[in-house]
Amino acid sequence: MTDKKHVLACIDGSAITDSVCDYASWYASRLGLPVTLLNVIEVPASTRQSLAGTIGMNNRQELSDRLTQLDAQRSELANDYSQALVADAKNYITANYDIEVDTYRRRGKLLSVIEHIKDQNLAIVMGRHGEDYKNGRINVGSHIETIARATSMPMLICSQSFKAPSSYMIAFDASETAIKAVDLMAKSALLKDMLGHIVMVGHHNEASKQSLLTVTEQLQSVGFKVESHHLPESDAVEALLDFQQKNQIELIVIGAYGRSKWQQLFLGSTTTKLIAKTSLPILLLR
Repeated sequence: MTDKKHVLACIDGSAITDSVCDYASWYASRLGLPVTLLNVIEVPASTRQSLAGTIGMNNRQELSDRLTQLDAQRSELANDYSQALVADAKNYITANYDIEVDTYRRRGKLLSVIEHIKDQNLAIVMGRHGEDYKNGRINVGSHIETIARATSMPMLICSQSFKAPSSYMIAFDASETAIKAVDLMAKSALLKDMLGHIVMVGHHNEASKQSLLTVTEQLQSVGFKVESHHLPESDAVEALLDFQQKNQIELIVIGAYGRSKWQQLFLGSTTTKLIAKTSLPILLLR
């Protein structure tokens, strides 16, 4: 990798891979950065381990040798698949975008690999569904919340159909998490020339109203084209998505996981619910 920060695109060969490549390329192009394609190989557990207690004395060595060969073949196949996947994804990006593309393949767990190379990357792009997505519902891939909680990098979560955003909405609740998200936005040129809406649902106290005014003026003062909207008290997720649809907004920005995981067992998470209920790209900021 070069010394320049990269946009990290996590790909796994699922149907959403092209979209992840597109959104990562869009993100990188907006900031003049390269893209790194990451594929993490998670080889299934050894068959030898699962059958160790069922092999009789007479056939143990022969079967053990055969299972060792099978494990080696599976490992080689997984490596070949990973190599072909990142090569195809790199060709796709270079054929459609004028940006530099690096590739990075490792064995292990996705979060561990991301943590290992976090200093080389500015942002992460992931698909809403992983390779294990098997039905037609909007859903949240198994890695998303774990990685969003563990990393401080901005994280763009996308769906299958790519469309370059021309407008965005910030889901704002006057919390410390939301205020920090706006601070991060103000320091980046990613969305600066796009039409933005800062939307707060409920919170009709003076402190929250003042906070909404303050963050709006903060973004406007550094050149953002943003408008603020204070909606009546209601279900926050439904109100935000209704506003998004009426105003044809193409990207949602939200602070990632402001409550502790223990609190969410009882209160739920606006972040997770938004990810699960919309097919729009969502930018998580911490």
